[in-house]
Amino acid sequence: MRTFRQHTKTLQPSWPFTGRQDELALVREALSTTRDGIVVTGPAGHGKTRLLTEAVRGADHTRVTGTPEARGLPFAAFAHLLPDTVSLHDAVRLLRSVRLLVVDDAHLLDEASAALVHQLAAHGRTRLLVAAVDEVPAPGAVARLWTGELLPRLALAPLPREDTARLLAAAGLEPLTAGRLHRVCRGDLRLLRDLVGALAADGRLTPVEGTDARAWRGPLPVTPAVRERLAPLLARSAPGERATLERLAFAEPLPLPMAGLDLGVLELLEADGLIEVDDRGAVTLAHPLHGPALRATTGHLRARGLAPAADAYGAALDAERRTLVERIERLDVRPVPTPVGEWLVAEGMPLPPGYAAVRARYARLRGEVRDAAAWAREGLRRSPDDPGCRFELRCAEGRSDEAVGTRGRAAGTGGDEVHVLYEAVRLGVPEPAAGRLPAGSVLARHAEALAHGDGTALDLAAEALQERGLLLFAAEAHAQAVRAHRDPRAARRSRTRALALAGRCQGARTPALAGLTLDELTSRQRQIVTLAAAGLSNREIAERLTLSVRTVGNHLYGAYTRLGTGDREALPRLVEQRVAGPA
Repeated sequence: MRTFRQHTKTLQPSWPFTGRQDELALVREALSTTRDGIVVTGPAGHGKTRLLTEAVRGADHTRVTGTPEARGLPFAAFAHLLPDTVSLHDAVRLLRSVRLLVVDDAHLLDEASAALVHQLAAHGRTRLLVAAVDEVPAPGAVARLWTGELLPRLALAPLPREDTARLLAAAGLEPLTAGRLHRVCRGDLRLLRDLVGALAADGRLTPVEGTDARAWRGPLPVTPAVRERLAPLLARSAPGERATLERLAFAEPLPLPMAGLDLGVLELLEADGLIEVDDRGAVTLAHPLHGPALRATTGHLRARGLAPAADAYGAALDAERRTLVERIERLDVRPVPTPVGEWLVAEGMPLPPGYAAVRARYARLRGEVRDAAAWAREGLRRSPDDPGCRFELRCAEGRSDEAVGTRGRAAGTGGDEVHVLYEAVRLGVPEPAAGRLPAGSVLARHAEALAHGDGTALDLAAEALQERGLLLFAAEAHAQAVRAHRDPRAARRSRTRALALAGRCQGARTPALAGLTLDELTSRQRQIVTLAAAGLSNREIAERLTLSVRTVGNHLYGAYTRLGTGDREALPRLVEQRVAGPA
């Protein structure tokens, strides 16, 4: 189901609410009759307003918002609720009947409005949901809401990469573009919306062959939001500062040695948080947005003088490839920095197929099957017949039978004997691998636990696999533990863990995961989950079942908790598994 829409005039995406299930649960708990509310803080653009909007959806509430233009006017935020002239005491009395008050941008409230919010919190009859940016000073009465322990505080972290990827997948963007946008925006959802809208409006999103997705390659669009965030760099006035920043921008993705730069200038830039210097004296820009933004705003002639030679990245790219291969051989695929490969893709430059195949395999072993397919396609753009990239693409797309035909030609990228033997374990047949996998390895532990039908040992093997970044294999081991456990409670824990990990594997579908079911849900939860999996919105489900939208949301939240996932996009797969059974 495509949930991405664009307004015909603004070209701004209508984002589905993604992730934040734990935070949403905390906010909803604060709405219970035993709580007085909650304050949500975080940097601008992190989704505080959207979180509160989802929390009160379907509930009667009153909303006020602080604005910078009205900070000098008493009770400006409450102007639509109060008479023109009113005292604080009378304002509290007049708003006594408000049972749920949402206060957005509380850091921008005028002093009188801030005092009123504080008094309503202290009064205890009005539950408050308050959102404030924590990077700017807030009125004292607002800050005392949590420092004085009137209300609990939820500090909102940036939206995780996995949730950002799901959000942008709903917008029709391919995984490498989603990863690039996540890195550049660092959780700033306002900037994310701005960039996606600009890319769509400028026609910079190009179709990806063989998919329904679109990709962004090339320069960063210089939108008003980008210029606003670039302002601290453009305002640098000390001699040499702008030149140093531009040199760092054009050196990306590689750092520059500190020895070749002015130490006094570096000290000023570091003190202001604009650059980072590591223990080896390597200097980089602190924010991943600044480099692309500076390159996009630099004049053409100066850019030609600063740009490195085309072959400047070869050695660093080879080093990245060797690191990935070594980690694969050690069965340790936890995240490692790979800035050169990501930069080459972002700039639309050709990616060597050997690197692309290894990068695809690394992503596939991590369970990031969409990323794996995207990396393989990048390699095939330059070398359409490369066997390693073709093998990885087929594996990532779940076409393992076709991939077998290219396994021999893809040696070194996905066809070694260890993984051939382990494939049988993943299929639930450990006998061929008995005694033939590396002794003591996590793969051997998995095989042995499966051969003995030991649910506890399978769960322990799954935890070891997860620790090494092998998330899909870990999900499969937990799924196999479900059938091995004799204790229903242990089986339920394994199922929840399997589903939680499977939800992080970008829709991967394997025989082991096909055995998971929805049997842990109540009949009403199964009914609602089935309709949600069919693409119906909460409101459409509520109308069909004659329920309130809030009730539907609560049932879905309960189902997510039992299934160990907060991903609505995973529901079709789970429902299909329940109907089809093991493959």
